[in-house]
Amino acid sequence: MLITLNGDAYELDEPLSVADLLQTLSIDPRRVAVEYNYSILKRQLFAETIVHEGDCIEIVNFVGGG
Repeated sequence: MLITLNGDAYELDEPLSVADLLQTLSIDPRRVAVEYNYSILKRQLFAETIVHEGDCIEIVNFVGGG
């Protein structure tokens, strides 16, 4: 299954929730914003939102500093 992840083609074996995708990528869901098909996805929807063939996902990490 092919999706677009941060602008690049990315292959998944099967549909996953956004939460499972983040876990697969070793990304802490508390430290990112996720855009799902050009809309910002609320964190409470990560577990129930399923990534399907052709979907576009952008993951943005929060960076702290001074």
